[in-house]
Amino acid sequence: MGVVVIGRNEGARLRACLESIAEYAAHAVYVDSGSRDDSIAIAAGFGVDIVALDSSRPFSAGRARNEGFARLLAKAPSVRFVQFVDGDCVIAPGWICAGARTLAARPDCAAVMGVLVERRAGASIYSRLCAMEWRRSPGDLENCAYLSGISMVRTQVFRELGGFRPEVIAGQDSELGVRMALAGHAITVIEDSMASHDADMTTFRQWWRRAVRAGHAIGQRFDIHGRSALRDCARERNSTLLWGVALPVAILIAAYPSRGASLWLLAAYPALGVRVWKARRRLGDSFSDALLYACAIVVGKFANALGLIRFFLNKRRGRYQIIEYR
Repeated sequence: MGVVVIGRNEGARLRACLESIAEYAAHAVYVDSGSRDDSIAIAAGFGVDIVALDSSRPFSAGRARNEGFARLLAKAPSVRFVQFVDGDCVIAPGWICAGARTLAARPDCAAVMGVLVERRAGASIYSRLCAMEWRRSPGDLENCAYLSGISMVRTQVFRELGGFRPEVIAGQDSELGVRMALAGHAITVIEDSMASHDADMTTFRQWWRRAVRAGHAIGQRFDIHGRSALRDCARERNSTLLWGVALPVAILIAAYPSRGASLWLLAAYPALGVRVWKARRRLGDSFSDALLYACAIVVGKFANALGLIRFFLNKRRGRYQIIEYR
């Protein structure tokens, strides 16, 4: 077993993360993406190997995980499974063994995840949204794009697929999951507790920037795999273009010639919210959780659209830069 931890300005959360994997410190690597706090000093105190990324190249979670994986395999080439974890997460007791047992028993499986919970789900409505986002039903994933960056992967498969794409600045774990599926591998979720996460998201601005990042991920993932057999992010991209770009533009253009009648089309957004609310209720969400989720989806369409536009611009420039929300 090996562990790769990535982080940037995580502070006390990194300490909690490293404490949770202390027994694996000999086969653990911490990768720092230009932290300005004492993250590197904290990691040094736990005796883990440290990789400080060169700031002359753009940072990304994918690049950090790849470099951590390379360092880990350089010093422990016999490692069969690698647990990737972000510095804002705490690994649950017993998870490493449970995940390794699953991969050992399932040679068809490229990655395994367990139950991920939000540590302070009640701290803000944004943390509450994250808590809903982390839910996964046990069993093999039907859509491997739901692979999480907090997961245990099979070393051989990770190597064969070339790891994460460093130029993918958001959704890099989902993109890897799609490649795993296209290569014929399974990804499974088991009922064991895997980790707790601390989003530390308390403001609308943070949530908005995260939604912009998600829009960028939609555009980039479609650009890579949208025309593959799995049609990755085709639906999400079309939805973003419709609700976040085409409909608002059509309403504005038609407002004057229609003497404002086109504004009635704004009623489509509450209708979308109702559809989402009903779908979440069918999944078992409470009335208030389903309502919160529906509102986030509707408002998020506009942030996603900005992220999608940002992706188009970045693609033209040929340079992708990390989008931070905290």
